[in-house]
Amino acid sequence: MLTTVEHQRQDKLNNVIPFIPDGDFYFTKGVEAFQKRKFQVAVKWLKKAIESSPNEPLYQCQLSIIYTEIGSYHMANQILTEVLEAHGDHYVDCYYLIANNYAHLGLLTDAKKKIKLYLQKAPDGDFVEEANELLSVIDIENDQDDDLGDDWMLDEEDELLIYQETVFFHLERQEWDKAIALLEEMRVMFPDHPQSKHEYSFALFFSGKQDEAIQYELQWLKEDPQSLFCQSNLAVFYHEQNRPEQALVHIESLKNVYPIHEQQKLKIATTLARTGHYHEAYDRFKILPKAKLTGHVSYYKWFSVAAFQVGNQDEATSLWEEGKQKHQFLKKEVHPWLQ
Repeated sequence: MLTTVEHQRQDKLNNVIPFIPDGDFYFTKGVEAFQKRKFQVAVKWLKKAIESSPNEPLYQCQLSIIYTEIGSYHMANQILTEVLEAHGDHYVDCYYLIANNYAHLGLLTDAKKKIKLYLQKAPDGDFVEEANELLSVIDIENDQDDDLGDDWMLDEEDELLIYQETVFFHLERQEWDKAIALLEEMRVMFPDHPQSKHEYSFALFFSGKQDEAIQYELQWLKEDPQSLFCQSNLAVFYHEQNRPEQALVHIESLKNVYPIHEQQKLKIATTLARTGHYHEAYDRFKILPKAKLTGHVSYYKWFSVAAFQVGNQDEATSLWEEGKQKHQFLKKEVHPWLQ
């Protein structure tokens, strides 16, 4: 039998209302962290808000603003574009926010298009003053070069850059189908852009169409026997198919190549790591200019793998932890040398 005191305790327990955080709670915490300029903390809270209420576009827009603040302009635009696709002109401010991000990226032609669209759709919108100011700045920049031919070329270059950035975003996240769809468009619109066809075969291979991807690369290798992209892709493809002798032919070719451009240096280093040539890969990674490559997940992933395999476990762990801080979507992944 319960005593009087025990009855009182039980009554209190029965009256306790459990606290279950909802999207608004996470959103408020995120905004507070953002106002204190604790951006990584703010990103975490906003992501939890979105997980709690995935159909609430306000949370997504706020997350995009944080990404803009930390310089992740492409990631911000990815979110804003998804909001527009889902909710249309109910969130017309997204057009201005996208324009602002384009301006930061130097894509002035595309920024101007989005500003005009925003002003057309929301002549009395919250960002009209800011939009007109940004438009004035863009017009001043454009006045410095009134050659229409150059403007046309700039427009095309802007579009190519947008495609490249978006494809890069999906490839880094191994979203092969999304990357393939964009790359198919790129190959039609920019047939003379060499890298896109090799990115296409890479995505094709890892989406399951391995034989087709290899045939593409073999065909292109005949046309350009010195192609770094062909050699790298074929080395990885044959290694993944457990065909070591065929992989080695292309790996040996890569070992004699020392490119000038950082992206190509990274390509060789990651290829060597992916194919199990860890000491050679580690040596290549050590001389790469880190400051120029922190936007690449492959830098952190395969550098840490190479470091671990050559016996530098502490360095490997440090690299991976840094990579997770730079690229939040890696948080859910285990250490790459355990994958």
